[in-house]
Amino acid sequence: MRIKLLGGGLILLFLTALAVAAEQVELNPKHPERYTVVKGDTLWDIAGRFLAKPWQWPDVWKTNPQIKNPHLIYPGDVIVLSYRNGAPQLHVERGGAAERGSTVKLSPKVRVEPLEQAIPTLPLNAIQAFLTQTRVVDKQEMETAPYIVASAGEHLISGPGGKIYARGFADGQDVARFGIFRLGEPYRDPDAQDNAVIGYEGIYVGEARMEKPGDPASLVIARAVREVLNGDRLLALEDRGIEHNFLPHAPAQPVEGRILSVVGGVTRIGQYNVVALNLGKQNGMEVGHVLAAYQSGDAVRDTVSGKRGERVQLPDERAGLIMVFRVFERMSYALVMEANGPIRLHDAVKNP
Repeated sequence: MRIKLLGGGLILLFLTALAVAAEQVELNPKHPERYTVVKGDTLWDIAGRFLAKPWQWPDVWKTNPQIKNPHLIYPGDVIVLSYRNGAPQLHVERGGAAERGSTVKLSPKVRVEPLEQAIPTLPLNAIQAFLTQTRVVDKQEMETAPYIVASAGEHLISGPGGKIYARGFADGQDVARFGIFRLGEPYRDPDAQDNAVIGYEGIYVGEARMEKPGDPASLVIARAVREVLNGDRLLALEDRGIEHNFLPHAPAQPVEGRILSVVGGVTRIGQYNVVALNLGKQNGMEVGHVLAAYQSGDAVRDTVSGKRGERVQLPDERAGLIMVFRVFERMSYALVMEANGPIRLHDAVKNP
């Protein structure tokens, strides 16, 4: 599995954001004129220092063509607020004669500053497993995938270094490494007819390396984060670049969905919880989309009107902000960036 920084891909998001009629930019009333980036910062943190709405960052970010990788920000960079024709803009001042990503001669040595030092958009430790391991699967896909039938030594449970045997591989398959998955709980869409299932959580168990094809084939467990059991399924590992640096931006079109699930099974959701949404590629969702979460209003009894049994539906109340970081066809995963009120399962998410 390849994990890489896709800094160049940010350009497309900038162009997309600028092509859409942007709402008026609001500065944070306590904004600084200059801010020096420090290790541990995220793009969301920095945007929030300058802007009342962090997702407006693409509307005010001025790229510096003389700087290599101008879309990436590093510790030590200085973010400067200025104005052009009365409109605020932000740009970076990068010290030193050389640029990030280049080699600088510091006699008698050379210093190389890798791209991995660039600050991320949001806390990567909160979402890393969801970028590289967890996936949404189809039940039929899991039922037809190769499965573990036994382990060497007739162990019911296996771990790293153990040999396992599996059946169900296609003739002539040439995949060398597989993810080991287990079918998790279904994701049900409360807005769909009959509360329809729109996907299943694919629980990541570990990885295995093909040792000898056949029926059964023999494999060696290369990594395990859970106990490997007979019946676990083997899926080809996704060979894709993972975006660690993406820009927060509002959807260009009206969006409305719901929170389906939260990791850990809690019902009250707070900052940096990962949630599953019933919005995916088919709804126009993109990595970096920012949505507002709204607590569903309760139906309360009106004891003053004098009308017996009358109940009133209270309006939804805005409770926080979430950012989408991984998108599937019918679903997506998002991280709660701000929570200024209780957020619950099935609460609505809309344009910020």
